Amino acid sequence: MLTLTDLPPDAAHALLRDYGLELVRVAPGTTIPGSYWGEPEAGLIGTQVYARPDTPAHSLLHESCHAICMDAERRAQLHTDAGGTEQEENAVCYLQILLAERLPGLTRARLMHDMDTWGYSFRLGSAADWFEQDATDARDWLLRHGLIDAQERAVIRLRT
Repeated sequence: MLTLTDLPPDAAHALLRDYGLELVRVAPGTTIPGSYWGEPEAGLIGTQVYARPDTPAHSLLHESCHAICMDAERRAQLHTDAGGTEQEENAVCYLQILLAERLPGLTRARLMHDMDTWGYSFRLGSAADWFEQDATDARDWLLRHGLIDAQERAVIRLRT
């Protein structure tokens, strides 16, 4: 799996900063604050995304997209468990795939492969099949909340 170490040093920091999120780098071997799944998975507290060098890139994007997709009230209370609805979870997965290509060295195909390897579960069996054939609800949710445009490009803003 591609990790934070495999990305250019400031790429993830810059992407998160554009969204008003902060990447907090955690020292190797230490506990990751706010990690729902435990190490080495990314952690989330408010607008801070915590990651170690061995944190998978898909995890960093997934937790970041949770913060992007939730409303401001939930974000202000956020600590570890992003919660949300099934539709929001689908939107998070869809958005993380769109954002993959904003990180040099990462592609949609690589991210979806890593999602499958980690164990994300989709009705059609793979992240790619879901994204290409079964993600209408996720796209609609992101459009409705102004997080992507009509051409399915990410809009750089947090949900209000």
